[in-house]
Amino acid sequence: MKHDLAFHPDIDDWIAAAREGSAEDLGRALESFRDYLLLVAGRDLGTDLIAKAGASDLVQETFLGAQRNFGQFVGESPAELQAWLGVILKNNLANFRRHYREVGKRQVGREVALPPIQDGASDPLQALPADATSPSGFVIRIEREQAMLDALNRLPERYRRVVLWHHHERLSFEEIGHRLECSAEAARKLWPRALVRLRQELGPVHDPR
Repeated sequence: MKHDLAFHPDIDDWIAAAREGSAEDLGRALESFRDYLLLVAGRDLGTDLIAKAGASDLVQETFLGAQRNFGQFVGESPAELQAWLGVILKNNLANFRRHYREVGKRQVGREVALPPIQDGASDPLQALPADATSPSGFVIRIEREQAMLDALNRLPERYRRVVLWHHHERLSFEEIGHRLECSAEAARKLWPRALVRLRQELGPVHDPR
């Protein structure tokens, strides 16, 4: 089946098998949306809450909720599953914000944010649109998020990993260097280069400047 957005070629079969009760195929279907959900969570989490949780934690919580409540999913297409997962993620984000911002027991404004991007590289990931309430706005947001994900997938593997690990999973450069088997300084230098390359892949339409 041909889709307007770039989904995994086996996603339709996985969804159908998941509806028949295959937990393994449900897991495969959900996993195919991990990078997309990391992209959304990393954008919406906010720097003041970075020290409290990473995007990967919220995505994992989203997967657990989707597995528990898959019987409530009434859609059939990959786009509908993506949108459904997005709703679960948004609810998790909202609950997380309420817990740390409205309870008032912790002042997240005093937490230390991520270090600024070096070498003058602007962060195109921050240019993603926020929540849209109208149907047309929702479609535009989904398309832009998908364009960002496609651009990430076109990056060299080390660039893609450093963007996902540092921006979305909130790993330190020391942790990234360990994963890439290089020094923390080498990983730090990869970060602005990766963002420059990502901006090039996105083109002028998505450039935040």
